[in-house]
Amino acid sequence: MKAIILAGGKGTRLKPMTHTMAKQLLPVANKPILFYVLDQIIESGINDIGIIISPETGEDIKRNVGDGSRWHAHLTYILQSEPAGLAHAVMTARPFLQDKPFLMFLGDNLIQDGVKKFVSEFETGATDALVLLKEVEDPRLFGIAELDSQGNIVKLVEKPNEPKSNLALVGAYLFKPEIHRAIDRIKPSWRGELEITDAIQELLNMGHSVASHILNGWWLDTGKKDDMLEANRVVLDDLIKRNIKIDINNGARIEGRVEIGEGTIIDDSTIRGPASIAANCKIINSFIGPYTSIAAGTLIENSSIHHSIILANCHIDNTEHLTDSIIGRNTSVIRKKAISRSIKLFVGDDAFLEL
Repeated sequence: MKAIILAGGKGTRLKPMTHTMAKQLLPVANKPILFYVLDQIIESGINDIGIIISPETGEDIKRNVGDGSRWHAHLTYILQSEPAGLAHAVMTARPFLQDKPFLMFLGDNLIQDGVKKFVSEFETGATDALVLLKEVEDPRLFGIAELDSQGNIVKLVEKPNEPKSNLALVGAYLFKPEIHRAIDRIKPSWRGELEITDAIQELLNMGHSVASHILNGWWLDTGKKDDMLEANRVVLDDLIKRNIKIDINNGARIEGRVEIGEGTIIDDSTIRGPASIAANCKIINSFIGPYTSIAAGTLIENSSIHHSIILANCHIDNTEHLTDSIIGRNTSVIRKKAISRSIKLFVGDDAFLEL
């Protein structure tokens, strides 16, 4: 079996961050989202993986992911010339996929406990496709599946006004080669894209079986700023363990589940977990609250930060009550005047803010 990861797209909902980096490389708990996806695919037993990339961000992904040796995987990069839909991505990957069954995984989605059980269920079953589903509060925002009494999908509806189900399609799918024939038969949607929901519906129309797997754990689509912060919170809460690779001294107080990388200095500061602080940071006379991740090489002085993501090589000074924020790489946030209220920021790379 093979796998493809969809890591293209322009990430327009995450600008300004995605002006300078691929959205799939944004970090959650100091680890790129795409790396979690690769970990979960390898855990499922698949190591022949195609990564669908775009002209805009493909080189960034290649540079960060490399040749796959980190995962002991064989990686093939596949250029999708334009963002013409998920089914178009499968069509683009067909020379790589050939006539093998495959897993398709969206590169900006996180799934609790991975896809190992999902893949095993498909390999031992007799269905032509297996689609991961999750109950959602507002099904009008998603592609929705309607099931029969055996759990087989009988109909798919994209963002229905009057949904008959609350089961949304999550960003992981398993297909046999019949999906290629179904894609050949569909037309672009009103958005001008070849939709994977239309292709799966066509599979049903052709008489093929499409089974479902309902996810009980969390599913995180990291397409927007608040989604990123929620993903950071959930992953820190669920996966982080206390792992401190430095000596604790100089008035440092480390409370709860906190990971701290080598070379980091904590001076007269409190770190309250769950939190992740990468290597070679300096935290001086500051408070780092729960659900915060701070990337490598960052200097934080005389500040308090909560529920935020700080990327690499930032400098935050004299800034109290920074919360619900994402700060891009190589950015400085300096407070000159006293501000008693909390501050929320969403700032891209290489910025300088004086408050």
